[in-house]
Order: sequence, then C-alpha cells, then structure tokens
Amino acid sequence: MDTAVPIGMTESNGDGGNGGTCALGAWVSEQRRAFRAGTLTAWRAELLDVLGMVWSVADARFYKNLSAARDYFAVHRTLAAPRDASIDGVAVGQWLANLRKTGGLGKDEERATKRRQALERIDPYWNPQSWPFERQQRYAALATVLAGGATLAERAPGVTVGGQDIGTWLHAQRTGCEQLNGIRERMANLGVEPLPATTAEQTPAKATKAGSVAFERGIAALAQYQAREGHVKVPRAHTETVVVDDQEHAVKLGVFLSNAKSRRSNLTTDKLAALADLGLQWA
Repeated sequence: MDTAVPIGMTESNGDGGNGGTCALGAWVSEQRRAFRAGTLTAWRAELLDVLGMVWSVADARFYKNLSAARDYFAVHRTLAAPRDASIDGVAVGQWLANLRKTGGLGKDEERATKRRQALERIDPYWNPQSWPFERQQRYAALATVLAGGATLAERAPGVTVGGQDIGTWLHAQRTGCEQLNGIRERMANLGVEPLPATTAEQTPAKATKAGSVAFERGIAALAQYQAREGHVKVPRAHTETVVVDDQEHAVKLGVFLSNAKSRRSNLTTDKLAALADLGLQWA
C-alpha cells in the first residue's frame, strides 16, 4: 500500500528531469478493488494481466503454498503433515493445520470449494475426519516403505519408521480389521489383510472389563486434551473432565499416561495403537 516509485521525466518536459513519485501501492490496490467490484474496464484488466498483475494476494499465497504441499506429498505420500513440517522454505505443516480449521479455506464458498478441490487433487485424505490424524500419518509411512520394497513381515511390532512404531500399529490393524473405520479398503490396497484368528489371539491377555472401561475413558480424555492443546504432554497432576455415555468423568489424565508408560509391556496392541494414534511418545 505504501510503495512509491519515482517518475522519470526529461529536462525538456518538466522539472529538470525530476518527475516526482507515484503512489504505486495505493494505485494497485485501487485496481484490485475495481476488479473485484466489476468496474475495471476490460482493456485495462488485459493490460495489467500482460504485466503479470496479481489480482488476489491471498490466492497467490495459497497457490504458492499449494506448490510446496505438492512437493511434500511427493516425498511423504500424505498431506497429514506435523505442524512443524516445512519444505521449500514453506511452513507447510502449520499452513495445512490452519486450512483444516473451520473457515480455514476462506469465507467465500466458491473460493473455498476450489481450494479444497485443489488440495484433494494432491491428497484426497488431506483432511482426515473419519479416522485419527495420526493414523493417516502411519498409513502413509507404511505405504512409503512398502513401495520401497519392504514386506509386511518385516513390519513387526516395535519396528519404527520416522520415529513412529509402525509395526505395533500394523499389528493392531490386522487383528482388528472388522472394527476399522474408513481404512479397511485402503489397507487391503497395500496387501494388508486380517491375521488368522489363532494369530490374533496371541496378543497380551485381555484386561478386566472395569480396566477396559477406565482405559476407554482415559483415551477419550487424552483425545479431548490433544484436540484442545495440540499436544499430549500432560502434567502429572492434571485432571481432565470428559463426557462418556452422557456422564461426566474426572479422569486423572497425568496419572493415566504415567501408568500407561510404566505398564506398556502389559498393554494390548490395540491399546498401544490407540495411544500412538493420539501422538504419545514412549521415550
């Protein structure tokens, strides 16, 4: 807006060759305003187009970041990027996180639709909603290593990819495929099928019913905390109030996580995967 440029003149047509300045920023803003209002004449719009006029700064920024997102997908096979992810000098993780927020694609419905379609052309699951965000990351990591020649047999529990325990997560999917939401067909496309019942039964012993209910409440509380705070670094003394089956429960979330970490070896693969899906790090 405040940009000004000098105007060149010859000594013969004014002020000894000093033409003063032009408030170029304000003039460009006025052309954009007229263009949006439909009052800019066609011939002027065409001339400005030839000069490379950027009619919408917001759109220009979006498509620049979209190009970086395309590069990120080429490397990671997903747009479920961590918030701190960056590529080509663009903080693509934070940018995508902002777009996923309500109204993040813009208030104009037509523009928002075009932006969403542009993202979906890169990754139809750029905004996973039918399954946890972290699950999308693990799926992409698994797809990447399999495309690179790895086998499912090599992805045993405890095997990590990029710091993620893909092995434990994969085992949980194969032993509970009938419960998966929106992932069964995609896993089948990778060659992942449910394990035989005899293999599935070789998971750690089931906890008591009361223990399972308490764990489910803990997971619900952790999911609520993670959605609000953006992380799962819960203080030891923190208590999270969560509603389960229309009833409020005060969950000592810090204690719950501490116990989960100390009893990790006794947790079933499904429980380990549920914690991992929410971003819990065991280190």
